[in-house]
Amino acid sequence: MQTPEREKKTYSGWPFLFIDLPLPVLFIICLATAINRESPILGITSAVIAITFFLILIGMFTLQPNQAAVLVLFGNYKGTTKKSGFHWANPFFQKIKISLRARNHNGEKIKVNDLHGNPIEIAAVVVWRVQNTAEAVFDVDDYENYVAVQSEAAVRFLASMHPYDSSDDVLSLRGNSEEIALALQNELQDRLNKAGVVVEEARISHLAYAPEIASAMLQRQQADAIVAARERIVDGAVGMVEMALQQLEEKHTVELDEERKAAMVSNLLVVLCSDKAANPVINAGTLYN
Repeated sequence: MQTPEREKKTYSGWPFLFIDLPLPVLFIICLATAINRESPILGITSAVIAITFFLILIGMFTLQPNQAAVLVLFGNYKGTTKKSGFHWANPFFQKIKISLRARNHNGEKIKVNDLHGNPIEIAAVVVWRVQNTAEAVFDVDDYENYVAVQSEAAVRFLASMHPYDSSDDVLSLRGNSEEIALALQNELQDRLNKAGVVVEEARISHLAYAPEIASAMLQRQQADAIVAARERIVDGAVGMVEMALQQLEEKHTVELDEERKAAMVSNLLVVLCSDKAANPVINAGTLYN
């Protein structure tokens, strides 16, 4: 069950400070008088003054901007104050201060298998801050350690649900960085809601194949790149050949039978798809000799 946060009003600390400042002098005067006159009443009065001084002093505390104090009285949550400045509250309150500023969690590199079972190294940077102080203090043991552990768990889960790289329309860790970052942020937010933490941003900071397969995967990526480039070259060459044949027929530049068309197509494809410059052979005879 999550603990709801509620606001607790406190007093300004300045009036209590002005009340507390003369008490040490008054204590010394009463104590000295009690000793000289051997007066038990003045002795009790000096003790009361000393206790009052320390109680007022203990009740004072300050809060910086974007800082909160969770107030607990004998194990009971009394509320949270977030207003910056000089405060005074019940001296018996336990005042647990929490920073509300944005924080960075720079995760370490971890090794995990992606969707295809390939071992990869991955790390993430998470920007987070405490939103609900009551949940952060009472619903988890250590909210900072909780953020660190859940961040690693979310990164492992996300990496196992997506491939490192993909040529299809499937989301991949390397090819869809924005979508993966949003998915990581949502996954983390679901995990950290019970800790009163809001995730402002989460991004992959390191992504690589594990060293034992990095060389093989690099060769595969190079092969995939070569195949993709060849496919594009072939598509372009076919289009150019079709355009050339169409223009020859429309302009009646030369009449070609099916056999000569096939030979021309073959020669053009060789020239256009070759990875080296073609060395043409000039035919000095007629078209068919």
